Amino acid sequence: MQISLTPELEKLIKEKVESGLYMNESEVISEALRTTLKLDLEQAWVQREAAIGYAQLNAGETYGVTSKEEFLALARNNAQP
Repeated sequence: MQISLTPELEKLIKEKVESGLYMNESEVISEALRTTLKLDLEQAWVQREAAIGYAQLNAGETYGVTSKEEFLALARNNAQP
């Protein structure tokens, strides 16, 4: 596989290797891809949860809370509304 990078990105990759955190350029690229994939999964989860919350809001399935503790209890599914 061959990739093209801007001079700025090449410089950043070389700096990462020179820092000693990575053995070579491939490790830097691999770590960046793993991080991107993790962020993609987290973003998909947030989008799903937001859609569920929006549907619940539209259906009137909401609960009022008056304190941080009540909110945390609901978030942990430890309280009955």
